[in-house]
Amino acid sequence: MHIDQLLESQRAYFRSGATLPVKFRIEMLKKLYAAIDKYENEIADALTKDLGKSDFEGFMCEIGLVRTEISYMIRHTRRFASKHRVYTPLAQFASCSYKKPSPYGNTLIMSPWNYPFLLTIDPLADAIAAGNTAIVKPSAYSPATSAIIEKMISECFPPEYVAVVTGGRKENAALLEKKFDFVFFTGSQSVGKEVLRHTAETLTPAVLELGGKSPCIVDSTAKLKLAAKRIVFGKYLNCGQTCVAPDYILCQRDVKDAFVKEICEQVKKQYGENPLQNPDYGKIINEKHFDRLCSLIDQNKMVLGGAADRASLQIAPTVMDNVTWDDAVMQEEIFGPIMPILTFERFDEVYALLADKPKPLALYLFSEDKQRIREVTERCSYGGGCINDTIIHLATSEMSFGGVGESGMGGYHGKDGFDAFSHTKSIVDKKTWMDLPMRYQPYNRGIYGKLLHLFLR
Repeated sequence: MHIDQLLESQRAYFRSGATLPVKFRIEMLKKLYAAIDKYENEIADALTKDLGKSDFEGFMCEIGLVRTEISYMIRHTRRFASKHRVYTPLAQFASCSYKKPSPYGNTLIMSPWNYPFLLTIDPLADAIAAGNTAIVKPSAYSPATSAIIEKMISECFPPEYVAVVTGGRKENAALLEKKFDFVFFTGSQSVGKEVLRHTAETLTPAVLELGGKSPCIVDSTAKLKLAAKRIVFGKYLNCGQTCVAPDYILCQRDVKDAFVKEICEQVKKQYGENPLQNPDYGKIINEKHFDRLCSLIDQNKMVLGGAADRASLQIAPTVMDNVTWDDAVMQEEIFGPIMPILTFERFDEVYALLADKPKPLALYLFSEDKQRIREVTERCSYGGGCINDTIIHLATSEMSFGGVGESGMGGYHGKDGFDAFSHTKSIVDKKTWMDLPMRYQPYNRGIYGKLLHLFLR
């Protein structure tokens, strides 16, 4: 079906009111959950084809998280969709006031290639729970996952309700030229700017989930062995192709050498002496990104890794020490298995440094100093993060996930995801059995004026 026809059919379907009943939304979420169960093996195989993800990693980081989000929305959608009474000022007597969530309508969800199943179906579940229709546009860089998503969605839903549009830049551009009621985009900052430019033309609300260079700070009080273990997990998961991966390390100088040693030991423990032979270690998405990442590795500063296999598109977990802000690896988001380590003396340097940098999607701090933890979380601006761990803050439906400034706008997951795909109407229900006269002309500045002053205090 042509995009124009598809969008028009979804507009008509939404106007019919079919998506509004909460019972219908929950039934559709259950249908989506059942489809994931049915195609779980095919989804896992597709993730292996596209990114080299093992079955375990595919379930842990994508399929399992999607099922958790859908289950959460099934349990809570009825409550999220209900109206919420709020206090009514005395001046508006007699009436009641409430807030009522309302679906935006026809939504567009554009997803990336690095977590192609998770970052497509998670926002779709939120859109369905909120009562919208959706056109889903997965990435052309992960064709196997896009194909199973299209197969699953077309079996689950009629195209006038939820549809998948595959393809590349041509299809992206064609979709962005259309008028949607809401756009949800996950991807790079450069494409995010294009999305926002198009949505601005039609005053369409949008959520942008972008990326950036997320710092990981290790101070002198950190438990280095545990810090290294958790940082290695977060950095090299999915070969570093994670929007909230620790992009670079800021390590306090007096523990830097010990930290580097622990990092190298953890890489060998978790990935083996020859990571490229590890069946659970994935690959870079394509040759373009493989070549870009290889160009960022400075052999003179490399202390571990560096091995690369163009045939398999694999780059071993790599550690670079004595890195400066002038190095190529610090000029862009890495989005790959390269860990640059920079040092600092005092925390005042860190605060000044980060204040001058684009606001990151995540920030991680490894420290046992409670005062320091409080200062960093208060003074630094970033989307979200962890204290003494990495990445896991996004793996819950109880907290919003999103960026700030250059790393994005808006958030989702759980209630925040429902709210992202909803407009909340503020409604006053005024009763007809009584009508206070003080607001009407001609104004009576006597008793009514005194009452008005009293009510509005």
